[in-house]
Amino acid sequence: MTLHILSKQDTVLNKFIAQIRDKSVQKDSMRFRRNLERIGEITAYEISKELAYSPRVVETPLGEAEVGLIDDQVVVATILRAGLPYHQGFLNYFDDAENAFVSAYRKSTKDGKFTVKVEYISCGDLEGKVLLLVDPMLATGSSLVLAYKALCEKGGTPKYTHVAAVIASEQGIDYVQKNMPRKTTTVWAAAVVRRMMALTRAMSSLGSKGLVR
Repeated sequence: MTLHILSKQDTVLNKFIAQIRDKSVQKDSMRFRRNLERIGEITAYEISKELAYSPRVVETPLGEAEVGLIDDQVVVATILRAGLPYHQGFLNYFDDAENAFVSAYRKSTKDGKFTVKVEYISCGDLEGKVLLLVDPMLATGSSLVLAYKALCEKGGTPKYTHVAAVIASEQGIDYVQKNMPRKTTTVWAAAVVRRMMALTRAMSSLGSKGLVR
């Protein structure tokens, strides 16, 4: 399973990541949501390089031109409702993609642990399609893997899955790598943190913007 960490390269993406993690900039709710959308757009562009293309002929004012266009049928799926601004970024680029949504929540137990419950799923047929499973925060990875299994149960098995996160923990990435199909899954993270506590602080920012599920 391939892992891409986009912030390892010096690009404008790092500005958007810095702003969503900067506690002074986080007070600007509109910019916070827009930056999630921008990161989604950049990640969508990077993922587009991995899709299947074939040459097509288009008619221009000056004659015919050949251009490579995407052959894959793309489905963008997210876990409600934290993922909506990030999801929109992907739709801005894959504007003819289908959509899928999963509503899931964490149910705490008396010992302080929690289980993830899937409440609602909306998706069409996934067989033979490319699934982009996008979630701003990849913490433990358990809710994302559960969402993937629920989507497959309802819509069938996609040809390939791209998991995308704005900020991911090493633990979450490891869990995804162990519990999703290794040969047909790629993980994309804008940034990776080593400790769960750092990711918890980032998740609290989503909560202050009304974005947590």
